[in-house]
Formats: sequence, C-alpha cells, structure tokens
Amino acid sequence: MKNFPRTEKTRVRRLPKRAHYDVETVYSILDAGFICHVGYVVGGQPFVTPTAYWREGDHVYWHGSRASRMPAKAANHNVCLTVTHLDGLVVARSGFHHSINYRSVMIFGKPHQVEDEAHKLRAMENFVERIYPGRWKELRPVTRKELKATTVLYMPIKEASAKVRTGGPIDDEKDYRLPIWVGVIPFQVSNSTPLPDSRLLAGVMTPNHALNFCHLGIRPA
Repeated sequence: MKNFPRTEKTRVRRLPKRAHYDVETVYSILDAGFICHVGYVVGGQPFVTPTAYWREGDHVYWHGSRASRMPAKAANHNVCLTVTHLDGLVVARSGFHHSINYRSVMIFGKPHQVEDEAHKLRAMENFVERIYPGRWKELRPVTRKELKATTVLYMPIKEASAKVRTGGPIDDEKDYRLPIWVGVIPFQVSNSTPLPDSRLLAGVMTPNHALNFCHLGIRPA
C-alpha cells in the first residue's frame, strides 16, 4: 500500500492513532465529497474559500470565477485544501467526551492555473461527468465567453494526510455506572426527489443521473 510521506505539515500530532497516510484512504475521502475549503494568505490576511472540487488521478482540481479573489491569489502560492465528512454525533456521559465521527483530508501544495483551453474544457467535462455520468453529451457546447470567465486550478497530491474517527464514546471509567443514555447518532448524505425547473419543456423526462448517485456513495432519502 502506497503512503504519502509524513512531513511537518501533514503529521497528525493530536490522537495520531486516527491518522492515515495511505493513498487509498486519502483518495476515498476525496472521492466521496463535493465541496472543499481552500486556505491561502493575501497580504498577511488568511482566507478560506469553499468551492467545488474533483480528483483526476494524483491531482485535485477546483474552479472559480475569473473575477473572484481565490483563483488569482491561490495560483502558484502555498495553499491548504481540506475536505471533511460528518458521519455521526458521538454522545457521551460527560460534555468533555462528546465527539464527532468524521473523515477528513488535508492537502498542502501550490496549485497551478490551467491555461490550455483544451485542458480546461476537458477538466470541466470531467467535473460534470463525475457527478452526473452521461450528462456532458446532453448539454449545449461551452461558449468561449464561458470558458474565458472560468478559472480552473489543479494541484498535485503529494503532501497529504487523513484523519478519521469511528466508534462510540470513550468515557472516564467511573462514569460508565451513570444512568445516562449514550451512543452514536449516525449521519449520511442522501438525495431526495429531483425538482424540475418551472420552464422545463413538456415531455422531457428526468434522466437517471438526476435520480441515482450511488456511484458517489449517496443514498436516496
């Protein structure tokens, strides 16, 4: 199993037993999500921007408006990209031991802007197809104006680590005798019935990719 190197930035110091440095765990957490948070510094002021992302091989991609702050300031500068999934609320016998079951990834690196139009268009197609398999061929072609207005960034996944918590509460031994309910309240992402647009043409059927997200590990509500 291939592991990412443990660096001063990626080494998990608090509860290191929850750390994972293997590529399989990091990629699985990335592939289960839609939204990441990108942290960067502009003139000494830190910013964290939420944005949609996707993974292609050993690179992570994200996009933004050409007019926004983040793409212009993040390109070729050090950033920290994070993804977190909430899996459950852990209810303990004391407030101190309440916790959360989660899966998280932290990636450090310098993103680069996609300059080549063919590369950018291919990346945008991969983004759409990752969430909605088969949808790209149904859409009208991207215009040059839209392509120009969109900035796509990509970053190699070389310095990364994951941290995962599972299981129930861990209480002080003396507290196990207390008559208090404890356990885990599970959380999971689910999709509900698609809502058609008010100007949808008559006779247009709901496509399967709007109903079935099992390829992303999402269950119907």
